[in-house]
Amino acid sequence: MAKIPFDPDAAAAPGAGVYGLPFTVDEAKVVLVPVPFEATTSYGAGAADGPAAVLDASRQVDLFDVEIGKVWEPGIAMLDEPAQIRAWNDEAKAAAAPIIEAGGAGEDPALQQNLALVNQRSEQVNAWVKQTVEGLLAKGKIACIVGGDHAVPFGAIEAYAARYPGLGILHLDAHADLRDAYEGFTWSHASIFHNVMERIPGVAKLVQVGIRDLGSAEHRYIRASGGKVIAHFDAQLVNERFEGTTWGEQVRRIVAELPQHVYLSFDIDGLDPTLCPHTGTPVPGGLSFQQAAALVAGVAKSGRTIVGLDLCEVAPGDEEDQWDGNVGARLLYKMIGWMLRSQQLIAAP
Repeated sequence: MAKIPFDPDAAAAPGAGVYGLPFTVDEAKVVLVPVPFEATTSYGAGAADGPAAVLDASRQVDLFDVEIGKVWEPGIAMLDEPAQIRAWNDEAKAAAAPIIEAGGAGEDPALQQNLALVNQRSEQVNAWVKQTVEGLLAKGKIACIVGGDHAVPFGAIEAYAARYPGLGILHLDAHADLRDAYEGFTWSHASIFHNVMERIPGVAKLVQVGIRDLGSAEHRYIRASGGKVIAHFDAQLVNERFEGTTWGEQVRRIVAELPQHVYLSFDIDGLDPTLCPHTGTPVPGGLSFQQAAALVAGVAKSGRTIVGLDLCEVAPGDEEDQWDGNVGARLLYKMIGWMLRSQQLIAAP
């Protein structure tokens, strides 16, 4: 039986895929990989429910983008949420809770045992993500991670860096995420980019934007990196704008520091927390939605290639409050769109 022609202007059909699209994983160019894992989240919880919230909200997004064009045309699909990852999350969260409450495992034998379990489950998540992304890349797909906390993209970055040596990462976040084994967790969400820079030699550059909450050791790490890590602190960017520098000028300066191949890693708390009030570690300040979208657009417009991306730390509120999922789904669609434009897979409108 022939498929019914897809109408991108119609309401999402019952049972439709992400963004209301009809594509299967085999048919889609872009494949979203949900990773419902948040074992090391150290303040608010809920990021493990982020992929489901983004999926639900995505069906309300109008598909034509006046800036980008027909983002949906190459096909976007989302894998089913993996039951094994959810099971590891529940087990690791239970083990991590008393460690987080104590501020670390210390010398307590029981907490040390819990810590070993959390680190083991995190390593298993990393391996699953890497294997899944490698498999999708081998099939010609573009794999995008939907977290989960910000620890979960490590395996994806590892896979992309192997395929694109000299990879640059554009990192939007309220936090630098450069801590070494925060609270003893080797794979903490607060340690993701310390792990990336120390363990993935294929990553040549980390450019951070929106940072407004970091420790002194992280600041020293940035300064000692010899330019391999560049942080654009939120306060400095805002102060420049107070004095008349435009966001467009700042975007061009930020983008100029990136190599040809770019991976986008976005923690939603890099935005103003009014746009993501339920995220685990909200911090006053941050970018507006339009500023974040213009930053991603700036990468594509510069002639650089966005090869992959992740969006993490979307944490939904209760059933009546779908704001975080709504913002996350729309930011993700913009990121996908500019990624596809940078790869010349869709035409300008």
